Amino acid sequence: MNMINCIIVDDEKHAIDTLVHYVKQTPFLQLIFTTTRPLDALATMNEKKVDLVFLDIQMPGISGLDFVKAIRGRAKVILTTAYSEFAVEGFELEVLDYLLKPVSLPRFVKATQRALNIISGEKGSAAVTAIEDDFILVKTELKGRLLKIMLTDIDYIEGEKNYVGIHHNGIKTLALLNMKDLDERLPKKYFMRIHKSFIVAMHKITAVEGNEVFLKNNKAPILLGDSYRAAFFELMKGKIMD
Repeated sequence: MNMINCIIVDDEKHAIDTLVHYVKQTPFLQLIFTTTRPLDALATMNEKKVDLVFLDIQMPGISGLDFVKAIRGRAKVILTTAYSEFAVEGFELEVLDYLLKPVSLPRFVKATQRALNIISGEKGSAAVTAIEDDFILVKTELKGRLLKIMLTDIDYIEGEKNYVGIHHNGIKTLALLNMKDLDERLPKKYFMRIHKSFIVAMHKITAVEGNEVFLKNNKAPILLGDSYRAAFFELMKGKIMD
């Protein structure tokens, strides 16, 4: 489960105490800061990664709406206030939700579940973008030639004595690398060594039958080595539907 780093900004201590109590009951929320001073909250956001702000609107010095404008989308915001007349302006600033005080636990749960869905979706999209934009440069059998291979194009990698065969886009490229180096350098979330001679792209797996792993764009299965089997199924455990 993705943890959401949150802060609470409210000039009323009892309102902060209520939200702190709710946050502690919410498994995916990690409270990193509370304050009655909006400027202190801005300073914290410059120092730490904040995903979500619970924000009062009417505060001395700088209002909650001014605060939203100042952070320029660096974090999602759930407004908390005793006054409903600010709702329209709040949503025009694209806040996630608008909680009227006194905030009830069921209403808090509804708002934070929405925050979880939106923030987790954005983090997932960022992860996909990261691999789509990533690549490796490998030395090929042709002296002095470096070949760029996008990570999303790789189906699997096969060890071949002093070389590795990188299977990508329906072709095989021989590279002057060893399996150990590749296993250590490829992102673990997307690639896994399942045999002493094979590393597979996890997102290309289409089926698993016994000790055979089937991949998209590859007719022949890849053998799952006995010494790699436990780690493989431990990684896949969260994907298996009972």
